[in-house]
Amino acid sequence: MSVHYGPGTHISIPDAMLRLPFIVLANLYLLLATLLGAPFRMLAASHRPAYVRFRLTGDPPYRERRRRVQLGGNRPEPSDVTSVERLRESLELLAKDGRVKGILLEVEDLAVPAAKRDALVAVLTAFRAQGKRVVGWAVHVDNEAYALLCAADEVLLAPMGRVELVGYAAETTALGVGLSRVGIRPHFVRRGDYKTAPELFTSPVVSDIQTRTVESFLDERYADLVDVVARGRRKTPEEVRALIDQGPFSARRALDTGLVDALVSEASLPTHLGLAKAGDEETELEPMETYRSTVPFPPVRWKRLRRNPRVAVVPVSGIIVPGKGASGKMASADRVVKALRAAGRDRRSKAVVVYISSPGGTPLASEQMLEAVQRVARKKPVIAYMDRVCASAGYMVAVGAKEIWSAPHAMVGSIGVFAGKFDVSGLMEKLGVHKAVLTRGQNAAIFSMARDFTPRELATLEAEVEEMYQAFLDIVAKGRGRTKEEIHQLAEGRVYSGMRGKAVGLVDQVGGFEEACRHALSLAKVPAAERFEIMTYGGPKQRVNLLRLLMGASHAQTYALCPTALSFNGLGGAEAFEGEGARFDVADVVGRVLPADQWPFGD
Repeated sequence: MSVHYGPGTHISIPDAMLRLPFIVLANLYLLLATLLGAPFRMLAASHRPAYVRFRLTGDPPYRERRRRVQLGGNRPEPSDVTSVERLRESLELLAKDGRVKGILLEVEDLAVPAAKRDALVAVLTAFRAQGKRVVGWAVHVDNEAYALLCAADEVLLAPMGRVELVGYAAETTALGVGLSRVGIRPHFVRRGDYKTAPELFTSPVVSDIQTRTVESFLDERYADLVDVVARGRRKTPEEVRALIDQGPFSARRALDTGLVDALVSEASLPTHLGLAKAGDEETELEPMETYRSTVPFPPVRWKRLRRNPRVAVVPVSGIIVPGKGASGKMASADRVVKALRAAGRDRRSKAVVVYISSPGGTPLASEQMLEAVQRVARKKPVIAYMDRVCASAGYMVAVGAKEIWSAPHAMVGSIGVFAGKFDVSGLMEKLGVHKAVLTRGQNAAIFSMARDFTPRELATLEAEVEEMYQAFLDIVAKGRGRTKEEIHQLAEGRVYSGMRGKAVGLVDQVGGFEEACRHALSLAKVPAAERFEIMTYGGPKQRVNLLRLLMGASHAQTYALCPTALSFNGLGGAEAFEGEGARFDVADVVGRVLPADQWPFGD
């Protein structure tokens, strides 16, 4: 801030000086609260738990959310892990206490992507390195949840429990014959043999290209699962593969094969951990909140005169659509562009991370977002980050950033476009509905769903698709510093994992969300800091219905969409910040709507 006192007089007043009185008052309040509460915490110190219980469920965000005051609603249980960041802070505190032996980690209905699982494993590994124990317990676990439990010193399972360690499967669908039977004839034009999205509607069977693409991701995910389990359970890869082929496992079979170390009921956990004797009254394992109440002088987050560095995060979650997304709450151009502008105006945010979780959408909307990303990138460093899917139109948005970061097994690429419409004249005939199409102008009815394309309309559409594909190549080539021909060799709808994307030059770095944020700050020449803040702009919850998106268009729409992402709904859980993106399933095309109510970071 600066103040002027008449002509020629200019006095600069640092913003920190204006905050000083408020900082002093806030810290005084924290000091008094700590001192006044110390006697009560000292009295409780004798009851300090030797093991602290944490419950890991759903898809907790990378960073803590700001929780608004709400009347009613579902609140997390005291032991729930509310973010990866909060778990790390809690374990760092526990690791310094010699009276704490370790933690009990309860895993229930886990739905994290592989990248977030790795972040959680890193937190647990650091805790174990301090000489503390991690005991994992669950009733029922699938591949991802079991892989996380393998990071524990001891894995316990409820006597009635199950281990669904069976490997991965992906279901691909072809609706061509089914649609024709009800009188719907899809007509699409695509650019690139690997742009297989229209095949979902036009082909009678799943193509070899689509099968090979999906299998490449299955191979990577399967190899990762085998490696994680082998390291965690001290088995050879061959032994793990043999076990996977024997799954799923009842509790007794899981114990006999060495997948778990013991069968323990929830009520018997304190006895198993040595906190109670058999026959004693039931003893509860206490959460972190109870532990803090027994520490006389727990760590205090003092208010600093110099505020922590801030990173602005803008999510692009769901199918990308133009305007305000009236057909559903998706990644609408209007909302994302406004969020990017707000992030660019935020003076405290020295860098921006665009978190992309999208299988694509319309080129028009993605180019609007791309332009907004590029404008922000001229003011401050912008990093594009993905840990699930950043494909087609989603990747077009990403190339506007200074660097593209990806999790190892995220889906990246699918550079290509397709366009078309559904001819429902056969369905109308079956229903006894007659519709006459009257035109003035040879292409006037190109948008009509009451008939097929004429040869002239088809030629016009093919020319438009080719033009958009060439424009897509130009955009990516410019953004990646490559020639158009080099990008074309990687394009035509080809899909890559994050690791393979880096190998071919579509991705700059493979890493985690926290790493991407810190790197963004380093590009802004912000001194390395132990802590940094996140401010999220935009990104409400999503609801996606693919059939409604494609069939509800009033004209022959052009799309840049990745079908492989639609086949992988069951390969690693849903995604999460307050929701890390929209979920997609082939069931969407027959009317099922799945909410995407999680993202990987907080507000």
